[in-house]
Amino acid sequence: MLEAGKRLLTRSGRSLTITVLVMPEPEAKLASEIADHIRQEEASGLPIRFHHLPAVAPPTDHSGIEEFISRYVQRYAPHVKAAVAGLTCPVAGVVVDLFCTTLFDVVHELGVPAYVYLIGSAAMCALLLRSPSLDEEVPAEVEFEETEGGTVDVPGLPPVPASCLPTGLENRKITTYKWFLYNGRRYTEASGIIVNTIAELEPGVLGAIADGRCPSGTRAPWVYTIGPVIPFTQSAEKASHECVRWLDSQPAASVVFLCFGGKGSFTAPQAHEIARGLERSGQRFLWVLRGPPEPGNKLPTDGNLAELLPAGFLEKTKERGLVWPSKAPQKEILAHAAVGGFVTHGGWNSILESLWVGVPMVPWPLGAEQHYNAFTLVADMGVAVSMKVDRKRNNFVEAAELERAVKALMDDSEAARKVRERTMAMKAACRKAVEEGGSSSLALQRLCEALLVGAVLPTE
Repeated sequence: MLEAGKRLLTRSGRSLTITVLVMPEPEAKLASEIADHIRQEEASGLPIRFHHLPAVAPPTDHSGIEEFISRYVQRYAPHVKAAVAGLTCPVAGVVVDLFCTTLFDVVHELGVPAYVYLIGSAAMCALLLRSPSLDEEVPAEVEFEETEGGTVDVPGLPPVPASCLPTGLENRKITTYKWFLYNGRRYTEASGIIVNTIAELEPGVLGAIADGRCPSGTRAPWVYTIGPVIPFTQSAEKASHECVRWLDSQPAASVVFLCFGGKGSFTAPQAHEIARGLERSGQRFLWVLRGPPEPGNKLPTDGNLAELLPAGFLEKTKERGLVWPSKAPQKEILAHAAVGGFVTHGGWNSILESLWVGVPMVPWPLGAEQHYNAFTLVADMGVAVSMKVDRKRNNFVEAAELERAVKALMDDSEAARKVRERTMAMKAACRKAVEEGGSSSLALQRLCEALLVGAVLPTE
């Protein structure tokens, strides 16, 4: 969101300034990382200031992170209202994250424009806008998987298997499900929806939203596609990382890169399956293998390779593979000429980073909206090779299936060539979109103009 804000500052000629309302992070380790990041931003000299809100007690009873965020943020409404009302310059808009529309009430009371910023795809935006209507179309006692065909209709997409719906939206019995609907319903109150995508990547769903098909019969707010919003600062330290140096000795487009995001980790049984699949595939690989979190923590530990990998695996594959047990510089690795494919958890940032450098993918979703992203990458965007992931077995993948998918991604078949060609076309589209006159550049300009025209002094 800060990166998007910086682009707005540049585009507006600094007619805009940014105030970030900071709610205390409940987890100490993350709070420390956020504090370090804020210090760096404050030292940048940009007109970005951070307003720290008083702490409130987080909810303790929730059935998913989406419910937790919605309710936690709702408790901050009085503090948010006071902070916005206390600003002495006209307010161009209050921009909230995708599950923070509980703040709309106080924003409307102040008479200030409200915007939603989606860090995910336009397909996710369409699904959230569509979700209240979907709920009405299916009897309350029936799960989406139990409907005829087991699919749901999201205009602009092929029929979406219910098994690919985001975590929390696929289970209508839990309270988190209701919060998905709540936020999707409130998006229609926004002055605009800002999405971290490019128009050329998702024309079908963007057209469906613009035509009033998501939500059904109600014209959605204007959608500003300003992506890809990815910071690409590269330090000398990252550039000389051991993983990058290892890639320097590999042939062009020969390496499969496996990396599963900041929270992705595996137990020994799954790691054994991955190892067997990679060994049998015969492909060169760079595998970032993190271990399960420690008790009471959500973040992975550095992988203990002796415990996680089959005996002899590292020795047998040392000529063509590297297993890295801790964090790795994903953007720099993806940009390396030796990388020819990416097995990814399918977080939207990782997807955009891969498309930016033209690397085709095999999605291995682990949670959140990643199963939905995996479906759209293959069935709508055509930039990935599918892989069977057993969601009901904690997203387990058999060795033979990983072997098949990796070979299908890296071989010379017509299907693989089509995926590579489509990915390279999206690489070119991403880069053109952010150039002057490109689709994202023009959308950013329209957003700046709307913000400046709509700026008002808060009233109560």
